[in-house]
Amino acid sequence: MSGHSEWANKKHRKEKSDAKKAKYFTKIGKEISVAVKVGGNADPNLNPRLAAAIAKAKQYNMPNENIARSIKNAMGMSDKDNYEEIVYECYGPAGSAFVIEALTDNKNRTAGDIRHIFEKSGGSMGTTNCVLFMFDRLGVVVIDSIDVDVNAIEEECIMLDGIQDFKQEDSTFVIYTEPSKVLEIAKVFEDKGYKVLSSQVEMVPQNLIELDESKVENFEKLLDKLDDNDDIQEYYHNVKY
Repeated sequence: MSGHSEWANKKHRKEKSDAKKAKYFTKIGKEISVAVKVGGNADPNLNPRLAAAIAKAKQYNMPNENIARSIKNAMGMSDKDNYEEIVYECYGPAGSAFVIEALTDNKNRTAGDIRHIFEKSGGSMGTTNCVLFMFDRLGVVVIDSIDVDVNAIEEECIMLDGIQDFKQEDSTFVIYTEPSKVLEIAKVFEDKGYKVLSSQVEMVPQNLIELDESKVENFEKLLDKLDDNDDIQEYYHNVKY
């Protein structure tokens, strides 16, 4: 996937097979359920976390009935159905940095699984704040820029509050926002007729590193293992490939 945008790489991985897509739908379903329980409300207009989870689900073409089922399941969750949110920091191949967001009902199992994945890939589990300082928590809005006046998008970005940076990236235009503004800014562009491909809060690396070709295959295998782990909701890294 070298030469593609970071968003295109991520989108490709999530959709490259039906099995992968089904697994990711399950993860988003868990995220929706937790958002309802933690936010205390099944109305996305009154629950910003749920609104963000639903927006992510729609961006990955998750069927509406799956979304509705996840919300319904959340309403029936008992106090025993508790998922803990944990952030892990890890070192990948060639000193690459990873931030991993997990939802788990057994943190010992999840920590053990993640440690095993990285050790098998030539990396290691890190300690708190060992790599987090290399990333910024930002809202990321990705717009399809094919057949679009990019100058017009840039002018909109300059006029809007809450936007920290923006750039053209292949066939997409990426806007970095204050985390609390990401859905609001995405809606501004949707209302103006632009196609918003993605809008969510992410851990954005401050700098990217490149791997030797000999290490790329091992790196891809590591990503596959992270994709396959049921407890990992999202992961972010600083590798350009």
